[in-house]
Amino acid sequence: MPAMDVQVKRAYAPTTASDGTRILVDRLWPRGIARATLAGVPWLKDIAPSGELRTWFGHAPAKWAEFRRRYFRELEANPEAVAELRRLAAGHRRITLLYGARDELHNNAVALRDYLLGEAA
Repeated sequence: MPAMDVQVKRAYAPTTASDGTRILVDRLWPRGIARATLAGVPWLKDIAPSGELRTWFGHAPAKWAEFRRRYFRELEANPEAVAELRRLAAGHRRITLLYGARDELHNNAVALRDYLLGEAA
């Protein structure tokens, strides 16, 4: 199986041809985005961090390393959601994980990309 090309992008950013298959990976729908805007984009709520973890993290960069460790543990405990994401990605050259957070460096989509690509916590 070829290496997976995974990019991340804010759900608010315009769609581009280079996005490949787009998948929304937030537990909550991005504020202010009409459902029609992301029509046809799969929404994998169950692969997002738990509400408790999301609240604890609060997008605080100082908590990033620990957030990743905790989120990776949640992903390990949720193989069905990971399998669903891999199924959606299968056969596509590139996938783009969509997220709603303002912080482009410290968010669940970045951590999920790292997890999918096998980067350690």
